[in-house]
Amino acid sequence: MTGMTGAELARQLVKNSDNMVIGFDNFFASSIDSIRDIIDRDNLRFFEYDINDERQLSSIKDLIIANKTKFDRIVYVNCAAVVHTEHFYDVEHTFMTNVVSMRAFLHQAIDVGADIFINCSTSEVYSMQSWNEHGGVKETDFLLLATAEHSQRTSYAVGKLLTEFFMKDAVDKNRIKGCSIRFANVYSEHERFAKHIIPHIISSLQQDGSVTLLENSKKNKRSFLHNIDSCRSVLALINNEEALDGSVYNVATDEEISIIDLVGLVASKLNVQNPVIIYDGYRASDPERRILNTDKIKQRTGWSPIVTLSEGLDLCVKYLSK
Repeated sequence: MTGMTGAELARQLVKNSDNMVIGFDNFFASSIDSIRDIIDRDNLRFFEYDINDERQLSSIKDLIIANKTKFDRIVYVNCAAVVHTEHFYDVEHTFMTNVVSMRAFLHQAIDVGADIFINCSTSEVYSMQSWNEHGGVKETDFLLLATAEHSQRTSYAVGKLLTEFFMKDAVDKNRIKGCSIRFANVYSEHERFAKHIIPHIISSLQQDGSVTLLENSKKNKRSFLHNIDSCRSVLALINNEEALDGSVYNVATDEEISIIDLVGLVASKLNVQNPVIIYDGYRASDPERRILNTDKIKQRTGWSPIVTLSEGLDLCVKYLSK
């Protein structure tokens, strides 16, 4: 819950005192600092638990059962993911967290009689076919995945793809309502560790006016989605029952930027003149672009992003400058 999606989603939900938010995290890639501003809210219960710990997961189940009669709906949101690129290559870890534990969490939701399950997937599932020139790849497009001969990194994409099958199967069998969301390059000012590209660039430029990038960055382009908008999409789907048919939704922006231009944009916001870029290392099976078609979620829920990249970077620079 203290990751990018969980923290912001909790922040948006606790604004309504009628909501009760129960969350947990093991702080593998986050910190309690990301929810420090809401941790004392009466309608938030947080536990330092690990989704891979069966006993701790069972405690969450007991808590849900004890309180389920107090609320009109019970909604499970699976935000668990070994998301940082450096961990994508740890096949055992990504499999346990993203596949085995996701399935256990889904089964728990079904067992307690939850109304909705939202599975946060990833645009990584598109692997080497992550863009086209006709409005971006659609959820229905066939996938072209790199294999183990190309990169172990693909194990993360395959694992998240498998969670989408679990989700679809549960809905098709009328066990629960829900869907999967493929987020593209989510970022947040609340990221504590500079392991994603935006906080890495900001922290590096603040330190000495230079930034080290992979060789891939010379040609790579990305579109970045602020977690305010990613969480707005979760809420939009939760509140649209017809959309909870077990299918998949792309959630992204159309605002593409090269990594080199991203460095320049961040530098201008930090008043860093002539930022120095150092290239070191190369990442196999890293797509040059990632453009997703978001017509499906827009048509079904009316969702669209509201935070521009420039506005999102302003939030990040302000927060990380503290």
